[in-house]
Amino acid sequence: MLALAQPTPRLPTQYYPDNENVRQYVSAQIRQLSPERSSRQSPVRRSSLQPTEKPARRSASTVTAIKSPLNAASENGSTPTIKAENKKPRALVRSNTDVVTTRQSLPERPDPTEEWEIRHGYDEQYNSVKYLEHLSSTFFMYYTDKRHETGGKPRQRDPNYNPSEWRMRDRLKTVSAALIMCLNIGVDPPDVVKTNPTAKLECWIDPTPIIGTNSKTMEQIGKKLQEQYEMLSIRVRYKQYLDPSVEETQKFCKSLRRNAKDERILFHYNGHGVPMPTPSGEIWVFNRNYTQYIPVSLYDLQIWLGAPSLYVFDCSNAGNIIANFDRFVEKHEEEDAEAKKKDPNLQLPTHGDNIQLAACGKTEFLPTNPNLPADLFTCCLTTPIDISLRFFLLNNPLSCEVSLKDVTRIPGRLAERRSPLGELNWIFTAITDTIAWNLLPRATFKKLFRQDLMVAALFRNFLLGERIMRANGCHPMSVPSLPETHTHSLWQAWDLTIETVLAQLPAMIAAEDGGPSYEYVNSPFFEDQLTAFEVYLTQGAPNQEAPSQLPIVLQVLLSQVHRLRALILLSRFLDMGAWAVNLALTIGIFPYVLKLLQSAAFELKPVMIFIWARILAVDGACQADLIKDNGYQYFLAMLNPSAQLPLPNGNATEHRAMSAFIIAMFCRGFRQGQTVCLSSELIETCIGHFQDGDNPLLRQWSCLCISMLWADFPEAKWVGIRCQAHQKLCEMAIDAVPEVRAAALHALTNFLGIPDLTAQVAHYEEGVASTIMIMTNDGNSMVRRELLVFFSTFVKRYQNKFLVAAFEQLVEEKEVLLDTAAKNHWNPQHGSLSRRSSKPGSDDEPDFQPVSKSSVQGTMWMHLLILSIDPHPEVAQDARIIVDDIHEALLASPLGSGAQPLMNDIVRLSRRAAVSNPPAASRQPSAAPNGRRTPVSGSPAPPTLPKNESYLSAGMRRTASVAAAMKRLTFGGSTEESQAPQTIQVTQHYPGGPKRSRVPEEWSRPPDIHDPESKPKVYIKAKSPKPRGFQKYDPSSAPTLPLRSGFFDWSIEVGNIIISRDRQLIIQQYFAEPQLRPTEPEEPGSDDYNKKLWRRSRNEKVLTCTQPLKGVAGTSRWDEPIGYFNNGSQPTKMYFHQFEDHLAIADDRDSICIWDWTNHTRLCRFSNGNPPGSRINEARFINEDDSALLLTGSSDGIVKIFRNYESDKDIELVSAFRALTDHVPSTKNAGLVLDWQQGQGKLLVAGDVKAIRVWNVATEFCTRAITARSNSPITSLTHDAVEGSTLIAGYGDGAIRVFDQRMKPSTEMVLVWRKHNQWITNVHMQRGGFRELVSGCRDGEVKLWDLRWKDELRTIRAVESEAGGGGGPRGGVMRGLSVHEHAPVFAAGSSSHTLNVFHMNGTPLSVLSPTIPSTYTGTHFLQSHRHTPMASSAFHPHRM
Repeated sequence: MLALAQPTPRLPTQYYPDNENVRQYVSAQIRQLSPERSSRQSPVRRSSLQPTEKPARRSASTVTAIKSPLNAASENGSTPTIKAENKKPRALVRSNTDVVTTRQSLPERPDPTEEWEIRHGYDEQYNSVKYLEHLSSTFFMYYTDKRHETGGKPRQRDPNYNPSEWRMRDRLKTVSAALIMCLNIGVDPPDVVKTNPTAKLECWIDPTPIIGTNSKTMEQIGKKLQEQYEMLSIRVRYKQYLDPSVEETQKFCKSLRRNAKDERILFHYNGHGVPMPTPSGEIWVFNRNYTQYIPVSLYDLQIWLGAPSLYVFDCSNAGNIIANFDRFVEKHEEEDAEAKKKDPNLQLPTHGDNIQLAACGKTEFLPTNPNLPADLFTCCLTTPIDISLRFFLLNNPLSCEVSLKDVTRIPGRLAERRSPLGELNWIFTAITDTIAWNLLPRATFKKLFRQDLMVAALFRNFLLGERIMRANGCHPMSVPSLPETHTHSLWQAWDLTIETVLAQLPAMIAAEDGGPSYEYVNSPFFEDQLTAFEVYLTQGAPNQEAPSQLPIVLQVLLSQVHRLRALILLSRFLDMGAWAVNLALTIGIFPYVLKLLQSAAFELKPVMIFIWARILAVDGACQADLIKDNGYQYFLAMLNPSAQLPLPNGNATEHRAMSAFIIAMFCRGFRQGQTVCLSSELIETCIGHFQDGDNPLLRQWSCLCISMLWADFPEAKWVGIRCQAHQKLCEMAIDAVPEVRAAALHALTNFLGIPDLTAQVAHYEEGVASTIMIMTNDGNSMVRRELLVFFSTFVKRYQNKFLVAAFEQLVEEKEVLLDTAAKNHWNPQHGSLSRRSSKPGSDDEPDFQPVSKSSVQGTMWMHLLILSIDPHPEVAQDARIIVDDIHEALLASPLGSGAQPLMNDIVRLSRRAAVSNPPAASRQPSAAPNGRRTPVSGSPAPPTLPKNESYLSAGMRRTASVAAAMKRLTFGGSTEESQAPQTIQVTQHYPGGPKRSRVPEEWSRPPDIHDPESKPKVYIKAKSPKPRGFQKYDPSSAPTLPLRSGFFDWSIEVGNIIISRDRQLIIQQYFAEPQLRPTEPEEPGSDDYNKKLWRRSRNEKVLTCTQPLKGVAGTSRWDEPIGYFNNGSQPTKMYFHQFEDHLAIADDRDSICIWDWTNHTRLCRFSNGNPPGSRINEARFINEDDSALLLTGSSDGIVKIFRNYESDKDIELVSAFRALTDHVPSTKNAGLVLDWQQGQGKLLVAGDVKAIRVWNVATEFCTRAITARSNSPITSLTHDAVEGSTLIAGYGDGAIRVFDQRMKPSTEMVLVWRKHNQWITNVHMQRGGFRELVSGCRDGEVKLWDLRWKDELRTIRAVESEAGGGGGPRGGVMRGLSVHEHAPVFAAGSSSHTLNVFHMNGTPLSVLSPTIPSTYTGTHFLQSHRHTPMASSAFHPHRM
């Protein structure tokens, strides 16, 4: 049943301080704490009805040791005095015996005047300001790491995405250049009218003073033009053609194409001495005698030069050439297509790849300003600095001391970047690159500015030419066309740079002429641009907008002065993600950072390691580049522990981890890289890093470095064997970090496969396999999936041995089924179905003796069968693929003739067993909260397990039966239902063994043993949530081995550095995800950050509003109904969220419903995926202060965690693991009980087992197994919320044991109470209030305890028993006990449909017998089952 009640409100007096989520409430309380109160020496005695207000609530998020009250009690024999001392607390003292507590060790009864103090001596912590401040600042979240969000699966990349797109696969270069100068000095063309004065200079040479020597002048001009072009590219073969004839033009054009082959040709045409191009685009040359102008059509010119070509047209009306050029190209392509149709093998030249630059439009004339050269366009393209200086002076409205002649005296050379002239050229290159980067499409920028050095230089200068030519009435044209660039803001920066240089020019000229010396002051351009880039980085790159300064940063790398700062800023930019790395590679950073690997600069090493790690994380195809000039040695040296880095020690280990990542990427699938890195020193260095306990990222990538080194490389594997690397990797199976464990498995998987499979090799490989089988119990699904990759590789390598193991398992499976049939008295004999029908040999042969039972292959096969029913769907699916592959191979092998009858017999026996002995879920009464059922009376005694057979092997042999696999193999593919094991009913003894003889056996049985069966009319199976990105395997496709691992790719995307801090794990991201800036939830202003702030404010409001109610809850009646919910099935467990209006209800099958209890609406219903015969025992909300997750535990020992549990659409399975590996799925006894410690991130799990297992959810590993010290099952667990080290367990025989986790195993049990005589229904210690420890057993007794006393503080009869107090079927049995976390209130549900609410002092507050009001319409389980037991009850942690 489900009943919600709240007390009648009264005026608040004083209330109990709360200690849960103290970080939202403690700040206001600390201010109220006086110094005298914080330093007092003994607890204040207070009455039960007027408790003194406490300063703050105690959070479960802290790890703080305290002085044990039991120690003081044992020394003094009286009430201990708690002193606020800064001494190391002592652990709880263990009792002298496991049976009873020594009477001299603890006082028998407490002083009544101290009855209502804070229990167990916890006053000291709550009176300490320092302690409370520590609580308010400490909190940890669990199951929120990247491995849980992604499941360890790499992202699906676009199949069309090419990470190496930035590379110039079709890189071209200009190899030849024809410089055609049609000047005809002294003769003006007929269609040109020159002004007077007019522009005269050609290549900065005035031809007019030497009219009589035209040939020499032409030679000087031609030579000067060639020199100007050589400043752009010295490697091009230049040829001058001065006033050529048409025949010469045809000849040299064809010769150029023949010599250049498929490379680019430059065709520079100066037509200042010939007519302007015709409207059809014809250009003019001369005849042999220079008596006529001869036109050359573009059609012919394209045939002579071919493609690729680069054309520069410096003449008036040059736009006519551009307008007609493509028309003739299309005509050539049409003719070539026709020729191809006639002869498909015909080899034809190409005509399409052409680049053109023209000085002006179709109807425009070149400028004739006498202060400018006549070939202004050519000067812009070849001498940009000279023309820029002249243009600046001509357009400067202010007076200047520098003349046009003085600009030629700027000192320095263009190649000297620190000289004034070289600095101007350097800044000009940066500005023009930046303008093009910001305005051009990426593909166009890449083609024009990064493909060919000559093309890039000409187009940089073309941007300047557009600015200058437009200022003089011309509009230059280009193909491909460019957007307008002449108004870009960086031209102002260029003018400022020129002005800065010219301002210093008079002083420099004076110094050159013998005057006072002058030291040139460099321009602050690059420093200013780096500052602007830094501002961009601080803004976080909104919408991934490319920074305008990125090309300038690239140019700064050429300067040693600013190089370090530029690299640091570049690393911050690369840290923004893969998009930033792609931008940097596209701009051309790679050659620079590759060359810097040859630098010995000590201060550059850390930033270079970081940059290369980022580059390789995005594009791993840089391996061949690293092998050039031994660039990989840079990172091999940094990986060595003896290498010095200019960093703190912690950061140095992080950079070594990056170096290991770089070496791993260098070796990945690259035999040359593996060969040059192969050395015992590298492997030993990586092994040495395994011991680095402070940096798991270094351990992880050291493992992966070895993995990539010896993958498919036998020589490296033998070197590893000599270094004992495989043994050291096996030791990493118990590493505290799941990523490290998975990395070790990845390396061991690649260790398999030495081609020559000798006995020695088999010994090594089988030794590795046997060592890592312990990892089948790992709590992380990513690790188990990686383990299955190893198993699949091992199975593929030793397939024949696994076929034998699988065959022998079939024989054993049939024997188990036959034994079950004989004990259940049904005849299995049918046709050939007999005990010896499947055994090889004749009837007189001895019994069948398995040969693989003690082998590694046989053990691994059993683990594979167990993993095939793993609670995590992806792990189970991978294991089933391996099992199916072996079964198919078995049928195709020589053993197939015997295996097929065995499979048929197993399927037939399984079906017959299901009919004759149905599962417990279909023939037993409905289970109560703990998922238990009563055995059928008169059933035969269950078989006793052999001593050498554990519950794991026995239970899994029946649940992980090959029968399920046989059904898939024989009758088709698996379904959703096949994921749950088909259990063969085998009645088990109580794990507790024989009960105490002094009490009736009934007392040690669950209180729900006689429940009537709950049979809803319609029970709809809910959908079982799947992990994010789960892809179901197609059963119709043939299984292929080995399985493929995606862990390495995932590690590249998410390189986790996990830093130990207060025994917790803090995760930062490396490689492909941001590292140097806060994550999204921690970035102020982000959506996630704002949501966190809202939730924190909401939590504080809930705490503030509910605190006054906790003071009156113990004096109010709890009888006001606030809602009724029809769950649709029998509820067995209920849990409230602390702050959200969520109520989780688990039913008596496998479904969980999430209700909004304020609006009375169901938010979500899903299936927990329990196998038949088991049910949900426990549920908890974790991470309640933020985005909560739902944790469930079922009676088969499985724990699952769900994300988005309140949404039917978005719910996901985060994690699932077998918390109790030696647990038998059962519908009886305690099942599984657990307790969650949010503060320490520990999950305490127990039940029908002999131990309490402590799981550290941060490491996802079972860190401790506390011996239960009893044969009875553990029925309830609780812990102290102060420190989390004290654990209290209730047992089926009525005992309560206290354990101290700080003690060693032999002394960890410190106290035993045996005051109860029957099954402990619940034991619970409050998280707030007085920290009352309350226990209740099935006979209705409730007891209050204090850890400092040997006897109970109070005994309350919460449920009146009938039928002699035995708690029989018709008697009063306490079915459930709920304790409020902060108020002095508890509720006891009985088997007679009542819920009794009590004050902790024993005062009854309310007796509830929930019924449906007359206003309620519809059917409800409370109407039809008025006499059903009170199956479950729950208090809201805060609201009342």
